[in-house]
Amino acid sequence: MRSCSHHISAWLSESDYRHLKKLMDASGLTTSNIIRKLLEGVEVTPRPTEHTIALLRELSAIGNNINQIAHTANATQSVSTAQLNEVQRLLGEAWRMVKDAY
Repeated sequence: MRSCSHHISAWLSESDYRHLKKLMDASGLTTSNIIRKLLEGVEVTPRPTEHTIALLRELSAIGNNINQIAHTANATQSVSTAQLNEVQRLLGEAWRMVKDAY
C-alpha cells in the first residue's frame, strides 16, 4: 500500500519540463521524489559519479588503516617511527587523491 494518498498532475512550460528532466537525470530521482524534496526545502543534488564513489571507498580504506594504527598505539601505549611514517604516508595519499579529483 502506498504511503502517499494524493495524486497530482501539472502543466509545465518547455523550459520547466527540461529543467525537471535535467534534475531527474542528474539525481536519479523520480518526479515524485524531486517534488517531495523541493517541498521539504531539500536541495536536489546530482548522484555521485563512479569516480567519486571510488574515491570515497579509497578514503574509507585509508581511514580504516589509520584507525587500526591508532588502536594499536593506544593498546600498547607506544608508537613506532614506522607507524608514524605509515600514517603520514596514508594521509599524504588521501590528500593527493582529493586534490587530484578536484
